[in-house]
Amino acid sequence: MSGRPSLGIDSPDACAAVADFAAGLQAGHDARDADVLNAQFASDVAWGSPFGALVLGYDDLHAIHTRFQAAAGDDPRFRYEVRNVRAVTDDVVVAHIARLALGDEGSPLPPHDDRDAPFSELAMFVLVRRDGERWLAAGQHTPMRPGGAVPART
Repeated sequence: MSGRPSLGIDSPDACAAVADFAAGLQAGHDARDADVLNAQFASDVAWGSPFGALVLGYDDLHAIHTRFQAAAGDDPRFRYEVRNVRAVTDDVVVAHIARLALGDEGSPLPPHDDRDAPFSELAMFVLVRRDGERWLAAGQHTPMRPGGAVPART
């Protein structure tokens, strides 16, 4: 035995909560509506962008998402996919959700290094239950690039 604990617990509603969260992200993106996209974000959310920025607090993040959604038009198209769910307590769930950039046929685009083109990313989200509702406490996004993770560029 290694002495390392297993932190995941059996939580019957964790998968459903993450699926609902991902559906909210998808609905917000599809409608180009930051209010819908951010509906499940806590007031003190901590957001790590795929380019290394850290945004603290709903108001600052919402302003960024409002600008992004207004500028997006009909493209790019994305699909959100739940990749992993781990409840660490009855009230805290860690989830990995992919945001896949889609081509014209609706299939995910292959990973690439073009920073000016739509890209797929994997995000880790921490959802916390307060007063019976799940809220996003934190998220960290990583671009999907050829060959896996690449060093940050400065």
